[in-house]
Amino acid sequence: MKTKQGWPLGVCSWSLQQDLNGVVSSLRGLGVEHVHLAVGPALEKNGGAYLDAALAQRWTVTSAMIGFPQEDYSSLDAIRRTGGIVPDAEWPSNRKLFVQAADVAVKLKTPYLSMHAGFIEHGNKVFADRMKCLADAAGERKLTLLMETGQERAAELRAFLEELAHPAVGLNFDPANMILYDKDAPADAVKILGPWIRHVHIKDAVRTKKRGEWGAEVPWGDGEVGAKDFLAALAVTGFNGAVAIEREAGEQRLPDIRLAVTRLV
Repeated sequence: MKTKQGWPLGVCSWSLQQDLNGVVSSLRGLGVEHVHLAVGPALEKNGGAYLDAALAQRWTVTSAMIGFPQEDYSSLDAIRRTGGIVPDAEWPSNRKLFVQAADVAVKLKTPYLSMHAGFIEHGNKVFADRMKCLADAAGERKLTLLMETGQERAAELRAFLEELAHPAVGLNFDPANMILYDKDAPADAVKILGPWIRHVHIKDAVRTKKRGEWGAEVPWGDGEVGAKDFLAALAVTGFNGAVAIEREAGEQRLPDIRLAVTRLV
């Protein structure tokens, strides 16, 4: 299945809140054959069964995804402290976790491993060195590390990427995160970050009305991403990767994902 623009259309496995068998069944019901696959379960005890089951599917893994155990999304302040590779105490274990996830991504034959790197602070050499370390590990495995967008303005992220200048670093562009974190209009951000965009999330949101708090996620096409303008801007960049529907809120995730499919194809 492809979008109107010809991009392969997938779903983020974690959005379905199901075990792997449930994910497989749901994707089959949606007619979707691509998946942005969480690989954390493959690193847990008895994770080999998860990996074997994933490898047995006739789907395309557009990207693997790894999260970090200490991350706390209960508030903007909490995720600023705990997000990604920022916390010093967890860096050694998170580096090990990333490398293990990269090895799984290789087995899945996907070119990408995505993550939330955490809030970028201008001139933070420690953060930059950690990113280089992980990017080196990805590059050694012929993978590209995908940072997910949202926590900072597009110009700030572009400046970081230009300074890092690592061939194994790209972006998983999530337009809703720009809204949730009260940053740039997604279509404008795409124009700034286009050269690094390798993979895209399909997700929508509305901005907060109270500074310092989250915006709210809503079904695709019902929020402030500006779906038509966002997709048009993405096409202008020459993007030729996959897009994956992500739904991380609400009690009707599968119906909301199905609605996104109907609005995209």
